[in-house]
Amino acid sequence: MLELRDIKFSVKEDDGKQKDIINGISLKIDESKFVAITGPNGSGKSTLAKLIVGIIKPTSGKIIYNGTDITDMSISDRAKLGISFAFQQPVRFKGIKVIDLLRMASGKQLSISEACEYLSEVGLCARDYINREVDASLSGGELKRIEIATIIARGTELSVFDEPEAGIDLWSFNSLIKVFEKMQHKNTNSILIISHQERILDIADEIILLVDGKIRAHGDKEEIMPLVLGNNNNVCEKLQA
Repeated sequence: MLELRDIKFSVKEDDGKQKDIINGISLKIDESKFVAITGPNGSGKSTLAKLIVGIIKPTSGKIIYNGTDITDMSISDRAKLGISFAFQQPVRFKGIKVIDLLRMASGKQLSISEACEYLSEVGLCARDYINREVDASLSGGELKRIEIATIIARGTELSVFDEPEAGIDLWSFNSLIKVFEKMQHKNTNSILIISHQERILDIADEIILLVDGKIRAHGDKEEIMPLVLGNNNNVCEKLQA
């Protein structure tokens, strides 16, 4: 489904020196898989997510999606092919109601009852949210769940989430875990989540451990979790040291 071939990404720092962020990553993500990418801060996790969805372009290497080379495609073209992306901090849309956002995401004129089903999927009481604006009146947890509802409404083959736990309270996080568990059990599409959280890693089918822009380990949850947990120590910090 998704294949990265020797992907590299570098940036120029203020002093003119080149800094390597992603150092030759090659991996495959199969259909109907829930894959979590974890690793220490600064390991390149969010950069990798942005490369996959097309927010930034790799310095070298190829990205193949369903047999098509999408390396130079824009984020819009990748979205049309079936790739969704959820930001760490969801975008607020003043003047746009939740129902409008769901309709735009689905690409069709959803009925109120259809839109309410998507909100119910993410644990939101539809009548309280369907006509609310997607603005500053919503909490971080509410925005995250509405964003996930739009991704479910899109029904894309690959959904990428960049640290969905960032900036939300414990109650909202517990709700998000339930949402992802539902998605894992019901969705036949692939999910890729960037996360530090053990509870998210624990519901993944596969885990990728990223350190210094390289894949240090990739395999089934049962195989990789002991490496990540490091006998209750932060193995990511050890690997980075």
